[in-house]
Amino acid sequence: MTPFRSTTATALASALLATTLAGCQFGGPEQDTSPIVIAADLELSGAAATVGKAYRQAMDLKVQQLNASGVLNGRSIELLVKDNRSEASESLRNVADFSNDRRVSAIIMGGCHECAVGAVRTVNENKIPTVALAAADDVASPVADRRYVFKLAPNSADNAGALTVELSRRSIDTVGLLRSDNPYGQEGATALRREFDKAGIQVVAEASVRDTDTEVDRQANRLTSAEPDALVIWTPPEQAMLAAGAARRSGFTGGLFLDALAAGDLFLGTSAKAAERATLVFTQAMVIDDVIATTPAKAARRQWFQDYTARYGGYHGSSSFAADAVQLIVDAELRAGGPAGQVDREGIRNLLETSQLDGLSGPIRMTPDNHSGLMPQALTTLVARNGRWRLAS
Repeated sequence: MTPFRSTTATALASALLATTLAGCQFGGPEQDTSPIVIAADLELSGAAATVGKAYRQAMDLKVQQLNASGVLNGRSIELLVKDNRSEASESLRNVADFSNDRRVSAIIMGGCHECAVGAVRTVNENKIPTVALAAADDVASPVADRRYVFKLAPNSADNAGALTVELSRRSIDTVGLLRSDNPYGQEGATALRREFDKAGIQVVAEASVRDTDTEVDRQANRLTSAEPDALVIWTPPEQAMLAAGAARRSGFTGGLFLDALAAGDLFLGTSAKAAERATLVFTQAMVIDDVIATTPAKAARRQWFQDYTARYGGYHGSSSFAADAVQLIVDAELRAGGPAGQVDREGIRNLLETSQLDGLSGPIRMTPDNHSGLMPQALTTLVARNGRWRLAS
């Protein structure tokens, strides 16, 4: 057995046997050895390609680990991937194709908000379970209109609450807000103002950027000219690092506080100097090498971090969400059972709706009233130090 199989398969076997196969019934005259087919609609080119490629890498690694674990009861996982080119229309075509393929158990969609929301009708009509990695609340809410759609990403209200706690702890009274010009940015601004009102924090200036912007100096200068104590940056990683650089070039010396959506690569590269001492709200998975593995879940996260960095030469914060999406679907498929070789999409949906997993991203709990499963406890505070993200002391 190779070192990869020996170190990873043991941990996966114990986790799956404990959380997935307990109580399952695999009786009947015929053992099901058909593949578990998971489809993925990802942004592998276009504006969101950086995150999309991280999702693809994570899914490939997770599938390999699960197939090597030996606990899939004679089955294996196949991943079908299509590039939506960061375009909602292309994504919709991909989702329709996947839905019509009766081998497919479920779909994982990437971080494109317009893609996820635009596919809701097709997903519901075809009754195919779908886990979206996009962050906005309306991806999975209202649940009555999104019966087959689930979300696995940080929630705006939780992010806003965590950022407000940290700002208050630093006795910061005024902030400038830079947000994405999209639904997630808009709901973030609303959530932040709600939390800020409770804490007595004032937004003295606000500006927005598009996900495709490659220059944000104008917005940064507008915010820093209001002389806030700190800047809150609620954007994807590329724009967040551009904003950090622009703010420092303008002479701003206050604090930088980043929403979870800004989590990108572990190592900050050319942005290291501008981002030094910045604060990021995100999951422990990003810095699990700073955490003592005192529980099986933490040990699994640490092993995932090591395997990912060994395979790809670095770590991307969002990778754990894609890996957990694979795990949730596989767990539901194995528990759904049914006749050999037949996919029970309704059974998978029902099981996803009550999923509980101590995942690589943190605790995940789905309910019939809440299809966005990442728990607030998953979030922690990170700080940029010496060119990489570290766990805040």
